[in-house]
Amino acid sequence: MLMKTASQSLTEQLCARFADRIRNRLLAPGARLPSVRLCAEQQGVSVSTVVAAYDQLQAQGLVVAHKNRGFFVRDLASNMPFVHAGKAQLAIKTIANTPVDAAALIRGMFHPISDKPQPGMGVFPAQWLESSFMPAAVRKATGASALRDLSLNYGEPKGDSGLRRALSQRLGALNIHADPSQIITTVGATHALDIISRTLLRAGDYVMVEEPGWAVEFARLDALGMRILPVPRRADGPDLEVMAQYCQLHSPRLFVSVSVFHNPTGYCLAPGSAHRLLQLASQHNFHIAEDDTYSHLAPDHATRLCALDGLQRTIYVSGFSKILAPGWRVGFMAAPPELVERLLNTKLLATLTTPALLEKALAWCIEQGQLRRHAERIRTRLDQARARSVKLALAHGCTFAAEPAGLFGWVETGVDTDALAQRMLDEDYLIAPGALFHAVRKPSTLMRINFATTQEAAFWAVFARLRDGAYRL
Repeated sequence: MLMKTASQSLTEQLCARFADRIRNRLLAPGARLPSVRLCAEQQGVSVSTVVAAYDQLQAQGLVVAHKNRGFFVRDLASNMPFVHAGKAQLAIKTIANTPVDAAALIRGMFHPISDKPQPGMGVFPAQWLESSFMPAAVRKATGASALRDLSLNYGEPKGDSGLRRALSQRLGALNIHADPSQIITTVGATHALDIISRTLLRAGDYVMVEEPGWAVEFARLDALGMRILPVPRRADGPDLEVMAQYCQLHSPRLFVSVSVFHNPTGYCLAPGSAHRLLQLASQHNFHIAEDDTYSHLAPDHATRLCALDGLQRTIYVSGFSKILAPGWRVGFMAAPPELVERLLNTKLLATLTTPALLEKALAWCIEQGQLRRHAERIRTRLDQARARSVKLALAHGCTFAAEPAGLFGWVETGVDTDALAQRMLDEDYLIAPGALFHAVRKPSTLMRINFATTQEAAFWAVFARLRDGAYRL
C-alpha cells in the first residue's frame, strides 16, 4: 500500500508506480488504466490523488486521455498517441501496426518481478529442468582438442552434422521424413520462424496467423511490416472458411500454425481439418510454417501437418528451450528441398553459423536417450501439476474455455483481465491477459495460465480476492 513519506507524496508514489510499469512494458500500449474512482479504492487514496497522478503521467507522455473513456497507455515506441482499438470484428480485414506487446512476458522471463511462481510465464520452472546429464554432455563435447577446434572455427553452415542426423531420426519417429540435408539448426524456434518469414515474405505481404495466438509472433511479424490476417483457432484446427476468404481476397503467402498443444488454448489439430488445410494450401499456393515447440510434451501420434504433407508446402519448426535448456537456444527447421538453400542464405546473413559446441552436446543427449527420459519425467510432473492447478481454478470460480492439456490453460475469469493484471502486479504476480493473444488488442475475460506455476493455493487466493473486487465485462 502507498504510504505518505517526508520525501515523496502519495501522488508522486502512485505516478512512479504506473510509470515504472509502463516503461518496463508491464503495461502494454493501449492498456486502460483503472478509472479514477476505482484506482482510488484499490490504492487506498483519495480521488484527487489519483487525478493528480494521472495528470503527471500525461505530462510525462506516458498516457493519453480520451474524453469519457479514461486514460490509456501511450505507444512509446512510435512516440505517437495510441488510439484505442474498438471491438475487433470477425469479418475479413487486414491488421497493420498491431498494438500487441509481448515484451511484458519476455521481460518477466528474464527479470522475474518476485520470487513467487509466475502464472503468466511461458516456460517451466528452472528446478524442473535441472539435470546431471547436461553438464556431462558439455564435458563430452569439450574434451581434449574439441574445445579448441569448436571455439576457433565456425561450425557447419546448416548446423552440426551429428545433430542433424539425430534430428532426422527423431522426426522419423513422428512420421516426418526429412533427410539431414533438409534440416537447418537455428538459435531457438523463434529464430527459425524469423528466417522463414524473411525468406518467403516481403514487407506488405499478407500472412495468416492463428488467433488467439502467440503474442510474440504477432509482434514479430508486425515489426517486419507484414499484414496480419488473424484466423480463429477452433478445437479441431483453424477456421478454414475464414482462411478460404482470405485466400480469395488477399492471396496470403504464409500461414503460421501451432498444430499440437496450441498456445494458449492447448488444442490439437484433428486429421480431417489437417487434410482440408493442406488442400487449401495447394489450391492457393501458400506455405505453412508448423511450429511444434511443444512436441516433447505431446504423443508421437499427434496429427502434424508436415507428416501428412511430406514437407512439400510445410516447414517444420521446433526447439529444445522449453524442455531442456532455455539458455542453450538450440532450435531447427526441416524444409522442402527446394527451399533449403534460400533459408540457409537467410540464416548465414543473420547469424553466420550456430554454436557447434552446444549442438554437439545436444546431439549426445539425444543419442544417449537422456533427452527422451528427461521429457518423460517432465510430462509426468506436468500431468500432476495440471491436475492440481485445474482443481484450484475450478474451486475459485473459474472455468476453462478449452479442455486443459499441455503446458497452458485458457481460463475464463469473468472479469477484464487487463485490469486484473494491473492489480495482480501489486501482489507481485505477472499474469497473461487474454488481450495479449489477439492481433488487435480488445477487452477479454480470459487469461492464459502456466500449469507448472499455478498449483499453489496462495496464488488462487490472491486472484479470487482481486477478481471479486474488479469490474466485470
